[in-house]
This record gives sequence, C-alpha cells and structure tokens, in this order.
Amino acid sequence: MRPRPHSTGHVTSSTGPTKEGTLLRPFRITDYDAVFALWQSCNGVGLGASDTRSAIAAYLRRNPGFSFVAQKNGALVGAVLGGHDGRRGYLHHLAVAAAHRRAGLGRKLVDRCLGKLRKAGIKKCDIFVFGGNAEGRTFWIRTGWSPRPDLCLLQVDLMASRTDAAKARRKEN
Repeated sequence: MRPRPHSTGHVTSSTGPTKEGTLLRPFRITDYDAVFALWQSCNGVGLGASDTRSAIAAYLRRNPGFSFVAQKNGALVGAVLGGHDGRRGYLHHLAVAAAHRRAGLGRKLVDRCLGKLRKAGIKKCDIFVFGGNAEGRTFWIRTGWSPRPDLCLLQVDLMASRTDAAKARRKEN
C-alpha cells in the first residue's frame, strides 16, 4: 500500500504537545513494556519472535528517530515502528489505545514517520496488514494507502532448519 502523495508529514514537534494535549516523541526502548502492552491490546497487531525487547532495541538502533510514541497525561496511548532499508520505508505495528481512536492520532503518528522517511530521501513506504484485519485495512485505505494486488507476500523462517522448511513446503504442495 502506498501513502497519499500530498500527505505532508508535518505534525507537532516532539518537544510540544498537539492541540489535543498529546505529545508525539521518538520511541525509546524504555517505552517497550508500555508499547508491548498496547500492541497486545489491539486486534490486528501480530506479535512474534521479532517483537522481543532485544529485537525491538536492535530495530530502533538500526532506524534511529523513525519510530514514535504518543503520550497523553503521561500515559502511552499510541505507537508506531518506522524504518527503511535505504530505498523503501516500512511501518509496523501502528497502535492507538481504544479510548483515543478516531481522533486523528494514528494519522499523526503515520505522518510523523512519513515525514522522517521523506527527509531521509525515501520515496515509497510499505505496510503489512493481515488479510482479516478489516478495521486496519479501512484505516489505511481511508488515509490514502493503496492495495497492491499485483504483489504476494512470501516469507521464510530463518530460524527453522532447512529440513523443517522443506517438509513444510512438501506439505503445502
């Protein structure tokens, strides 16, 4: 899915709150426990071995300043992981606490990431949405992203043995 070309990426500074009183700031590893709890509370966020504290710390180190959290009255109410591989940007695990949805916070978090990606010279950004996540798909399409029916996501588990992977492929065929 691709972002709207006219999305500006301009939102409030991380040093000051939005007019709604929500502070957007870079995601720090010290936020991990609160962010992980938020992710667990949100349908459509798939968590796995790549979401451990050490894995997220490594992601944040590889992509400094591209991931953000939102706080309101000191409580963490939103988060998004953002990063790039040098040519393509990626957003992961956008989550907003249920009580704070439908007020533009998800869009502000996304716009913050997209603005940072643009500054880094990244021209396109991708997201992954579970096929059954209707609410997430609606959000992304409503905010200007487009499905890519010409693409199919394929994945390999690098931690599985080659024998296990070959057995899994034979089972599927």
